[in-house]
Amino acid sequence: MVWVLDSTLREGEQTPGVYFDKHIKLAIANMLDEVGVDIIEAGHPMVTPEIHAAVKSIAQKDYKAIVGAHSRSLKADVDLALECGVNFIGIFYCVSDERLNNVFKKDLNTAINQITDVIKYAKSQKPDLLVRYTPEDTVRSQFENVVTAAVAAVEAGADIISVADTTGYMVPGTKRSMYDYISRLKDEFAKRNLNPKVAVHCHNDRGLALANSLDAYRAGADIIDATTLGLGERAGITDLAQLLVVLTVDFGENRWNLKKLPELYDLVSKHSGVPIPHNFPMTGKNAFTHCAGVHTHAASINPMHYESLTPELLGRQREFALDHMSGIASLRYALGLIGENEIDEEMQNDILKEVKAVGQRGRTIDLSELKHIVDAVKHHQTYKHI
Repeated sequence: MVWVLDSTLREGEQTPGVYFDKHIKLAIANMLDEVGVDIIEAGHPMVTPEIHAAVKSIAQKDYKAIVGAHSRSLKADVDLALECGVNFIGIFYCVSDERLNNVFKKDLNTAINQITDVIKYAKSQKPDLLVRYTPEDTVRSQFENVVTAAVAAVEAGADIISVADTTGYMVPGTKRSMYDYISRLKDEFAKRNLNPKVAVHCHNDRGLALANSLDAYRAGADIIDATTLGLGERAGITDLAQLLVVLTVDFGENRWNLKKLPELYDLVSKHSGVPIPHNFPMTGKNAFTHCAGVHTHAASINPMHYESLTPELLGRQREFALDHMSGIASLRYALGLIGENEIDEEMQNDILKEVKAVGQRGRTIDLSELKHIVDAVKHHQTYKHI
């Protein structure tokens, strides 16, 4: 059974211009717990006093989810996180030769000593604390360095090793396959009789975050990171709703309250200032809206002709858009929805002409506007025959 870690309140706030007030963070955390995510990564307490206060507030809630905090490989960061009362700490430090040599000016052994000292310290302060270690930019670092650091971290007490595709570098079906990477890493642990949970954190720079997350899942990853709206650095990370729906429908991981997702997305969108794209899968306005005449006709008879997911899964409704692409079948269906079942064929064609005329101006017509069009056409026909 895979765990899902939501990082909307940590990675999500690394989206340029995004900040959630403390009371909104608490509201988001409440909804995430209702959805049923396993870990809520509430923030990095060292960044600002306000984030520290928000993490502490969230950690004090009696959630089913584990509440966690982000931390550099520094004891001061760990102290501040533990002061908040979290039960999970994600510690990160890079192990690539290039960054160690050119940025941190230290060798791999020195870096590993710092990582393991902090992990041991965190465990000594709270033995039941879940500790995750992430080698930054894991997949572009030397694999030998990652294995050496990860093994040392596990032996020091880390419960989770996270594979970070920090730049969205991985591509399924190539030599940069996340499936292969996770498989290799798990083999290295098995050789040493180690069994940490393996997590993945996939960025979306190539639009492949979800695909790479599913690749990792297929290879046996235990935890997948995601955010609401896929928020995060640059192009963000794996989108939470898309991940949960696919895991539920296609992989049988039926554990989440998907019907809470639209409400969660509306809240996050409103307070992040990031609109939900109309064509966004699962949560976008058009995700379950049929438009073209052939589509609407078939879908009105049997929705599965043009759907592989049902809107009811997310507590949504199927919709039929009326615009310049509409045909007589979609119009008749919409007329039925507004109780106009007795309109003759000539008037239906006149209504359809009006609908198409409006559609050619770049608009769609909802049911309330359709009622006005019907009233206008009826009036004109009556006036014409006087």
